[in-house]
Amino acid sequence: MRALLVVNPKATTTSERSRDVLVRALRSEVDLTVAYTRRRGHAADLARDAAAEGMHLVVTLGGDGTVNEAVNGLMAAGDKADNRPALAVVPGGSTNVFARAVGMPRDWADGASVILEALREERSRMINLGRADDRYFTFCAGLGLDAEVVRRVERARLRGRTSTPWLYLRSTLTQYFLETERRHPPVTLERPGERPLVGLATVIVQNAAPWTYLGDRPVNPCPDASFDTGLDVMALRELHVPSTTRTVKQILSREPQPHGKRVLNLHDLETFTLRADRPMAFQLDGDYLGERDKIELHSVADALRIVC
Repeated sequence: MRALLVVNPKATTTSERSRDVLVRALRSEVDLTVAYTRRRGHAADLARDAAAEGMHLVVTLGGDGTVNEAVNGLMAAGDKADNRPALAVVPGGSTNVFARAVGMPRDWADGASVILEALREERSRMINLGRADDRYFTFCAGLGLDAEVVRRVERARLRGRTSTPWLYLRSTLTQYFLETERRHPPVTLERPGERPLVGLATVIVQNAAPWTYLGDRPVNPCPDASFDTGLDVMALRELHVPSTTRTVKQILSREPQPHGKRVLNLHDLETFTLRADRPMAFQLDGDYLGERDKIELHSVADALRIVC
């Protein structure tokens, strides 16, 4: 089996020595090529080239951003999952939502062991992906407040801050109370054959649960989301302090099930469109992608084979 290991050298939880150990371990099972990302979007190019060269497997070592880029590179390589390399993920970022969602342990060494065992047993599974316009995502998308927080965190990291749960929490509070426009909900959700749902303040879309993690605690706006179903949505009709605080408590509870007059829940959607009265912050898999006033979202069934 020919495989490509895509390494983000800035992965926060690995060192050069640990990467060498991983390379030796993988080479005990596959004919391995190693490539290091050098810029944003490079992982997508590497994965697409691996598919064109007929490789059977792409392994990523990095965070969710590296995974997302590799997935988009693989999806550009063909119409059917069986015609593309499979994907395996070694957790190397600060949060690793996708890796944990598919059952990988948080530690990179344990994750590598799981992959090696799966390769020996020829164990894999098909998963659905989400697509927002022309960009695929693995576990989440967001329009509004959550994307504004991602943007704030990315700017802090460019200034040298380390990505931690405390940074996300502080960024969320600062964004919510000082920056976010909370008075005029601008978003409309449109579904084929259904009446538009208007007056939404912020929208979270999940392809799997959880949406993210706060340290070790899963954060679950859409607890029923799954790689085996369509897309789930949780939207807030307003961002007033009492109702927003109540919803946050529900999301962080041990048995999350957000509900209430100001909460919209939708499950297993195949396709829908988000429109906004003004450009709003937009994120995919925790990666800020700028501002949008219209996004078409789709669930893509049996899109990708993963080794896990």
